[in-house]
Amino acid sequence: MMASNVPSEATPPPKGRLYLVPSPLDFGCDNQADLQDTMPLATLKVAARLQYWIGENAKSARAYLKRVNVVMPLSNSLQALHIEELPRQVHKKGDHTGNFDARPLLAPALNGHDMGLVSEAGMPAVADPGSSVVRAAHELGIEVVPLIGPVSLLLALAASGLNGQHFAFAGYLPQDPTERSQRIRELESLALKTGQTQLFIETPYRNTVMLQSLLQTLQHNTRLAVASGLTLERGVCCSDSIKNWRKMQSPLDNSTPAVFALGR
Repeated sequence: MMASNVPSEATPPPKGRLYLVPSPLDFGCDNQADLQDTMPLATLKVAARLQYWIGENAKSARAYLKRVNVVMPLSNSLQALHIEELPRQVHKKGDHTGNFDARPLLAPALNGHDMGLVSEAGMPAVADPGSSVVRAAHELGIEVVPLIGPVSLLLALAASGLNGQHFAFAGYLPQDPTERSQRIRELESLALKTGQTQLFIETPYRNTVMLQSLLQTLQHNTRLAVASGLTLERGVCCSDSIKNWRKMQSPLDNSTPAVFALGR
């Protein structure tokens, strides 16, 4: 039997996976936690073997992977890693609205390479950029695999004593004092009417201003929880009524990322 002269199309390589790689919560802090105390070994093993990455910032991603290398030697040198940065507008405006097409960033996965998505602290795409990359992976038929690691919002919620069955994340509140106070009242009204815990965050060095605004704006029976320095030795979570908050000395470290929660 004669062989066919019709050329066959080359079989495309199997697609790689997109791993969502958590990072420690100590980014930007003066002291860093021991990586083995905050990150599961299985997560570090996956991170150590990946060559292709997408992140907020290539420099901070390499700094994290340098820490990984101490615990689990990297399969490739830091210089050989390919790290694509998310555009700056994604950081400022978020990428959950579909305005950014992340599909080109996933070209290595389409060519059969596993990839990692990483943020500067915590779980990527949760209170951080990255949802556009995850969405694009689903559209392209690339398997998405979330790895285990710290998520500040859930750690703070669990330690708050507030409603963990019904909660919402409000992101950052406005910086303008008048707008911020108005937003605080809106969140308080929602929390008191529905029982839904309201979570929000603030950048370091604005924590004290946020706390003062909360103490001035919230009703005295509203409950406020503040978690700061989670997973660090000096980490604290304080939860009490506004009435009692106004009497205490603030435990909040102004230089450490914090999560705020209010409810009833």
